[in-house]
Amino acid sequence: MTQASRFRELLRRDGMVTAPGAYDCITAKLIAQAGFDAVYMTGAGTAATLGYPDFGLVTMSEMVGNARRIAAAVELPVIADADTGYGNELNVFRTVREYETAGVAGIHIEDQGFPKKCGHLDDKEIVPREDWLAKIRAAIAARRDRDFMIIARTDARAVAGFDESVARANAALAAGADMAFVEAPQSLEEVAAVPRLVKGPCLLNVVYGGKTPDLDLREAERMGYKLAIVPGLLVKCVVGICEEKLAELKAIHRHPTPPKEMTVREMFQRVGADEWDARRSLFRSPAPTRNAAE
Repeated sequence: MTQASRFRELLRRDGMVTAPGAYDCITAKLIAQAGFDAVYMTGAGTAATLGYPDFGLVTMSEMVGNARRIAAAVELPVIADADTGYGNELNVFRTVREYETAGVAGIHIEDQGFPKKCGHLDDKEIVPREDWLAKIRAAIAARRDRDFMIIARTDARAVAGFDESVARANAALAAGADMAFVEAPQSLEEVAAVPRLVKGPCLLNVVYGGKTPDLDLREAERMGYKLAIVPGLLVKCVVGICEEKLAELKAIHRHPTPPKEMTVREMFQRVGADEWDARRSLFRSPAPTRNAAE
C-alpha cells in the first residue's frame, strides 16, 4: 500500500485528520512519535531552513528534496506544500511527477501569482480563475497513482472576497481536485461556512497569529473539515526557545538547562538510535542456510 492510499484510507474514516507541520526529518519524526496520523511539510518552514522568508524564493527542486527526505524519515503519509506549482500548467505537470516520485501522499497548489507569499501576509495577488484551473487539470493528468492527492488551495479570500474563494474552491473540485483549501477565512463564521458551502472535502490551515481566528480543532471537526494542518507550530517554538536559550547562554556563561531534560542517549533515540543499534550485530553472523533438498 502506498502512502497516498494510506492517506485516502485515513480520510475515509469518520472525523478529521490533524497533520502538524514538519520542516525537516527530526520534526517529522517527533510528529510521528507524538502519535499523529499524518505529517504536513510546511513550505514556510522549508524556506526558513534555507534562510529565506516565505516569499516564493525556494525552487521546486529544493522543495521536492525536502519532501523526499521527510517522506523517507517516517512511515506516515506526508502532505506537502507545492506553492503555485512553480509556473504554468506544464511546470505543474512536472511538479506533480517529482513530488509523487519523492514518496509523498499529496500536494496542494494555489492560485497566487508568482512569486507567491505566505497566505497570512498582506498584498497577495491571484491569477485568473481559469489559469489556476488549468493547473489543477494538469496536476490531475500528471499523477500516475490515482490515490495521490491533489488539493486545490485558493488565496482569493484576501483579494477578491469570500464568495469568490468559495466559487474557486467549487470550480477546482468540479475540475477533479480531491480536496479544497480555502486559505485564511477571516472570521469564525467564515470558517464554519467553508465546509457548508464547498461541495467536497475541505482543509483548514491553522496559523497562530494569522488571519484566521483561533479555534478548538474539535470544533473544526464538527464543522465538517476533513484535514487540519498546523504548519507553524514547531518552527515557531524552535525559534522562540533558541532565542531564549542563546540569550541565557550569553548572560550566564554556562550551558543553560534545556526545556526538557534528556541524556545524550535519549536525544539520539528520538532519531532512531535503538533501531540502528539493533543492526550493529545483525549481519555479523551468516543467515541460516536452507537445506538443498528443501
